[in-house]
Amino acid sequence: QVQLVESGGGLVQPGGSLRLSCTDSQRTSDDYAMGWFRQAPGKEREFVASISKSGRTTNYAGSVQGRFAISGGNAKNTVYLQMRSLRPEDSAVYYCAAAATSYDDTAYRVDSHYFAWGQGTQVTVSS
Repeated sequence: QVQLVESGGGLVQPGGSLRLSCTDSQRTSDDYAMGWFRQAPGKEREFVASISKSGRTTNYAGSVQGRFAISGGNAKNTVYLQMRSLRPEDSAVYYCAAAATSYDDTAYRVDSHYFAWGQGTQVTVSS
């Protein structure tokens, strides 16, 4: 059973950087496509970035394109989100998620594809 654990959130000034990490604490043997979502207070959860099982395909929300980068780690079901040029509107709880799929090169944008979610890590961008 996949159990995702995020880390790396915190308080950062506008223009700063953070790197979020997500690992499967159960170290399951299956490979999954992975994604990052975020939810700000009073707003719906929104897609941020995703990566395919193979790592060859990535997708980004338009609001983070060119500023954020998603990558996979050496361990299975490990994913990172490098965030640069952070803005106050990036403040949110960030969640990683895993999607079971038979497609190696598909990265999913829609949260209904994901079956496992982490507990979230808070990112606050403020001066």
